[in-house]
Amino acid sequence: MKTNSKYQLYCQVIPGFLILLILSSCGGDPLKRTDTPTAGKIKVGVDDSYRLMIDAQVYLFESFYKYAKIETRYLFETDLINDFMNDSVPLIITGRTLSENQIQYLRERQYIPKITKIAIDAVALIVNKENPDSNFYYQTVQDLFLGKITNWNQINSKSNLGSVRLIFDNFKSGNPRYFMEKFNIDSLPSICFAAQNNQEVITHVEQNRNAIGVIGVNWISDRADSVSNRFLNRITVVGIAIEGDNNPGTQFFKPYQAYIAEGTYPFTRDVFCINRQTYTGLAYGFSSFIAGEKGQLAILHSGMVPAAMPVRIVEIKH
Repeated sequence: MKTNSKYQLYCQVIPGFLILLILSSCGGDPLKRTDTPTAGKIKVGVDDSYRLMIDAQVYLFESFYKYAKIETRYLFETDLINDFMNDSVPLIITGRTLSENQIQYLRERQYIPKITKIAIDAVALIVNKENPDSNFYYQTVQDLFLGKITNWNQINSKSNLGSVRLIFDNFKSGNPRYFMEKFNIDSLPSICFAAQNNQEVITHVEQNRNAIGVIGVNWISDRADSVSNRFLNRITVVGIAIEGDNNPGTQFFKPYQAYIAEGTYPFTRDVFCINRQTYTGLAYGFSSFIAGEKGQLAILHSGMVPAAMPVRIVEIKH
């Protein structure tokens, strides 16, 4: 009888154990899966450059799905990627994709990251409203980052603004990394300084005539947004010429949607949702929402270019 009881116990316990083993081998603890694509609660890491756009996305998503709660963590790019790799957040929104080494690291741990392009963004340069030099040749920007230009009179011989100060939101953000990769440099020149965030970059440029700020275009491109509009009124956005066009009569392009879409504004980057959840949970639901019609429309209104919706370019003839 005792042997029979043990046998029955094994018959009951072992199948359950095997099911848990199979589920856990697919990634994640099944007992912790409390979220679905439209309900539950998750933390989402977001590059601070996209704060205004993601605030709008979260508001829309939670308006449609009352049982969903998105807790956003706004970080600089380096910290954001570190949190993602350490499994502190299951979903991030960032202006770069993962490296091959990072993807391989996750795969070795039974995670297959799902990378979805959601938008095309631009990195904007801004100057003080009293600075008459608000159009730069592409070569001028490159020479600034190569350390060849350190004084405003090298940009305009009549300028008396003195030394150039290039201001970033933070040295750990995606903005300095973007230009270091763009111009193939290992370190930033001595004219570069860091603030604490994008708002402080705008304030610094507003108060210092010799400063050039480097920020994500989302902060200054949405005229319907009170925050973006208020910032836009305090500074001047720099126009950039196409690479190689150094003629006196050249056209300079500001980071407007149409110029980002057609590629005439030169400093653009893709924006991604990167999801590491191993099941169809809230991370999947939120990233699908952003990549879908409603989310893409919100991106269009934010001033960036949606990945899945065309931007109509209208030529106005005078």
